[in-house]
Amino acid sequence: MKHLPRLNFPPFRFRVSAEGERLRIWDGQRRIWLVLTPEEWVRRHLVAYLTEHCGASPALVREECPVSISGMNQRADIVVYDRDARPLLLAECKGYDVEINASAFHQAARYNAVLQARYVVVTNGLRHFIHRLSDDGSHHTPLDKFPRLDV
Repeated sequence: MKHLPRLNFPPFRFRVSAEGERLRIWDGQRRIWLVLTPEEWVRRHLVAYLTEHCGASPALVREECPVSISGMNQRADIVVYDRDARPLLLAECKGYDVEINASAFHQAARYNAVLQARYVVVTNGLRHFIHRLSDDGSHHTPLDKFPRLDV
């Protein structure tokens, strides 16, 4: 991955280093270097956007959050919690080279059936699909922008 595309986010500065043929990116929250895949490029941007522009507290953002579905352990890409430790936003990230399809929405819906977050985001960094679930969880409403998360 020699060229990192500009995503549909404001510009952010990231620490990127080369290790042989592979690039790595610094995850400042978890304090680890990660292999810079197209999906990780999107995830780093989304975390930065949620914390720097949407008001999410970095302490309340969890990546690769375990979700048990029918006894199988899976991982949600990003979960933002509210101050009462309840899931507020669930995000499923795909690589910028992956088209968002029904499978991505179903994956996020399966995770959210367990987590019950108020907002669900599916993104490939170029296109963002944001939904707000009704209070009773019976339906969702598409949103045209990311919600404030500091409420």
